[in-house]
Amino acid sequence: MEGAIHPTDASAFRDCFSLAWRNPYVLRLAFSAGIGGLLFGYDTGVISGALLYIRDDFKSVDKSTVLQESIVSMAVAGAIIGAAVGGWLNDRFGRRSAILIADFLFFIGAVLMAAAPNPALLIVGRIFVGLGVGMASMTSPLYISEASPAKIRGALV
Repeated sequence: MEGAIHPTDASAFRDCFSLAWRNPYVLRLAFSAGIGGLLFGYDTGVISGALLYIRDDFKSVDKSTVLQESIVSMAVAGAIIGAAVGGWLNDRFGRRSAILIADFLFFIGAVLMAAAPNPALLIVGRIFVGLGVGMASMTSPLYISEASPAKIRGALV
């Protein structure tokens, strides 16, 4: 019946769990690709604490709320663009390549932010991180769903 709540069956969970443990490749794949989904939340949470130290290092950021807002929001803006571009990259180059490109962009952004001598380069680094996070957030669930067996696909995604 459509729209009805179906009773849960403990045997279905046991079957799913045993199938996942019999195929460790699927678990490793889901874990490593699922980390891409965690990047967005981690990056968003870390910047709030890091902004206190950024304001100490760059006095222009301490004086300007526009710079503070730009540093925080550029990762989200990059993620929007990254998610949009990620769909095209998935079709053009494949899921694995798109995840590697997203990882590379995230790495470049992290290096730029770590070495930033001024707020402008810090903002550019945040844009690169956002592009990587957006692409990974788009690609990781798709990659997991395509690579996992049909019986446990919903549990892994």
